Amino acid sequence: MILEIALLQVRPTRTPEFEEAFAQARPLIARMHGHVRHELHRYVEDDHRYALLVWWATLEDHTVGFRGSPEYQEWRALLHHFYDPFPTVEHYRAVD
Repeated sequence: MILEIALLQVRPTRTPEFEEAFAQARPLIARMHGHVRHELHRYVEDDHRYALLVWWATLEDHTVGFRGSPEYQEWRALLHHFYDPFPTVEHYRAVD
């Protein structure tokens, strides 16, 4: 299993709109092949920062399947204009 972590910096004053848009975007990612689960967390000390955690069955389920899908285009249209700067996305595998 792969854990995707994206640290999201949302433009000031846009957090309510971002959270509404994210609620609309949730089903897009949730129905993707290989999606296991996801969580969005707001940073306690700065309410414009979030951590998006997404668990995927394989790396390719995210990098090829999701990013190459029509759902990703909808995801982008809903969410990407809120970020400044654009987030770095990293992938992790559990250490046994």
